[in-house]
Amino acid sequence: MELRQSYTRTVKHSFLKHARYAKAKQFKRARREQKRLNTLAGRVMRDAERKISDEAYAKHRWTFILSDLILTQKRKTKGKVYSLHAPEVECIAKGKAHRPYEFGVKVSLAVTHKEGFAIGIHSCPGNPHDGHTLEGQLDQVQRLTGKTPSLTFVDKGYQGHGIPLERSRVLISGTRKLGDTLKRQLRRRSAIEPEIGHMKADGMLGRNFLKGMKGDAMNALLCGAGHNIRKILARIRALLCLLSGEARAAVQAMLDRLEALGASQPTPGIA
Repeated sequence: MELRQSYTRTVKHSFLKHARYAKAKQFKRARREQKRLNTLAGRVMRDAERKISDEAYAKHRWTFILSDLILTQKRKTKGKVYSLHAPEVECIAKGKAHRPYEFGVKVSLAVTHKEGFAIGIHSCPGNPHDGHTLEGQLDQVQRLTGKTPSLTFVDKGYQGHGIPLERSRVLISGTRKLGDTLKRQLRRRSAIEPEIGHMKADGMLGRNFLKGMKGDAMNALLCGAGHNIRKILARIRALLCLLSGEARAAVQAMLDRLEALGASQPTPGIA
């Protein structure tokens, strides 16, 4: 299909000018360039709709719908589209100075109190409130382990979780008037933060290469399984110091082969 005009060079220059104006805090000029980009995109989309055949339009109908949503959405529009190839992506407010927002899908994680093994992890599409994800997380833990934890330690974002005391006693970070044992156990809640950091940095939880909402769920489960395997291998290495020289060399060679086998697996392409 031959378009009347593609605006390739014009769009490139306008995009660079918008970024530079925004960096220099010249927001009026930046809005002018953004309006120009919206105008050019609308021209190209209308030209494509006029010239495309019925069969091709039926095949790419979802792309035209997403493009129309992107062009018409405003700052306060609910359910914005942030990515054409992954429309399920959401804007998650972190509230941190170095990274106030993240774009992706929220993941709920449950780990053991002492060892930090992942016993439950699943994606939460729709960006629900943290307190509303606790019931689903407890259901997954019970389904995988066959047991329901008697004590659950969470942060302050889980206010209003609605879990009855008969099922599990939920202790929120900062709770007062507790005994010495519960205070000491509640301080262990922050130990989940480095576990999340290791999953993002080492377990590919920070970047998902699988497509769609099913890919998000699969990626979360695989990251949890890989996290547990890494912790088991670390404990095996710690036990090597108790073995003799030959046995230690044999076990170390086996661990090296396992790591080499995992590193040789090809990384999946971006969906």
